[in-house]
Amino acid sequence: MPLQNRVDPSGAILAHPARGEVMGNRGGPLHGIGQTIVRSQRSRSWIVCLTEFKGRRRGLMQPGRYTELFFLDEVTALAAGHRPCFECRRRDALAFADAIGRSRNETRPKAGAIDRLLDGERRLSADDPARRVAAGCIGALPDGAMIRQDTRFFALRGGALLPWSFEGYGLPLGVDALSSAPVYLATPPATVAALRSGYRPIFHSRAPKAET
Repeated sequence: MPLQNRVDPSGAILAHPARGEVMGNRGGPLHGIGQTIVRSQRSRSWIVCLTEFKGRRRGLMQPGRYTELFFLDEVTALAAGHRPCFECRRRDALAFADAIGRSRNETRPKAGAIDRLLDGERRLSADDPARRVAAGCIGALPDGAMIRQDTRFFALRGGALLPWSFEGYGLPLGVDALSSAPVYLATPPATVAALRSGYRPIFHSRAPKAET
């Protein structure tokens, strides 16, 4: 049986047999007896990490240790409300912080300030009007932003929509492939602003690339 440690773009922690290419955590143990998830977070620090760093090895979901979470890619982790780790991905974490600062006309914020900002945005409901995206604006979203329509998620890349699943992305679609149902940002607005300001997230290794 697969462990309950895979995260979808909404931030839900589910059991699924497919493997992800990045991992992360939410500040401590989220699991209890039987390696079952009993809480959604331990702190405001939701990070996305490398799966390998300095040869460290961990047993998954050990008692009293932080819960190892896995994501299809960084694009998925950012949509779920995580940000790059300042230890194992320091260069990316600084680039993300710089992009957050540029988007707000501020100096580079510290990790705690980013965590507070993202924590507030994660508290918005999935259907909050602040997340609503007008049909005419979808194609202009930056690469790496994710949207949701009904129960389906799509990542933006080169103006096209990549259908998301735990196994990977489907073939690129045009915006006209969406129905008339409302479309919402899955990625927190502050992270979308960072993407607009130059942060380049890691897509899954087999994600379709933008046409040139």
